[in-house]
Amino acid sequence: MPSATPERQRDADRTRAEILDVSTHEFADQGYAGARVNEIAAKTRTTKRMIYYYFGSKEGLYVAVLERAYSVIRAQEQELDVEHLDPVEALRQLAELTFDHHESHPDFIRLVSIENTHHAEHLLKSSVLTTLANPALDVASRILDRGRAEGRFRDDVDALDVHMLISSFCVFRTANRHTFNAIFDRDLLDPGRREHYRKMLGELVIDYLTAT
Repeated sequence: MPSATPERQRDADRTRAEILDVSTHEFADQGYAGARVNEIAAKTRTTKRMIYYYFGSKEGLYVAVLERAYSVIRAQEQELDVEHLDPVEALRQLAELTFDHHESHPDFIRLVSIENTHHAEHLLKSSVLTTLANPALDVASRILDRGRAEGRFRDDVDALDVHMLISSFCVFRTANRHTFNAIFDRDLLDPGRREHYRKMLGELVIDYLTAT
């Protein structure tokens, strides 16, 4: 039947997506060493053998999980329409987009922390590593170029500096939530403080870039 091959492909795509969904939570909760492929298979409609068919190995699965986790935020950054915004407002929206994403994707933060304990050895084996960096820097670069052309942004800061500044705030807020709360008795993810922190991030980035 003409529809057989497309249908099989849709089934394969659904199966692969389901495996990645479950694996994301498993690796985020248990770490790379603690996660078990047998457990992942038991939580999906597939088998360990099928997982290896799709991803080759446990490490291949883990790298695929990392790639997808990064690709989600990169796709959102690419969709941000900065060309029709004032550079200051565009920068604020980029910061707030990252804030919203990291808050709603705690597994992403845990995966990044876990991979850092492994010195990024698995991520460095990714075949799409360059595509995980270029989109983020491309958006920030375009905003900075327009802001500098208008004489509004300092010229001793590059796109990677901006990306680091935004990411550090957003990652800290989620990754250190529990220890921060234990020491200072303040929940960084308290809904009552959300807009305060969201605005704080935007102001921090903008004030730094417009400082003379």
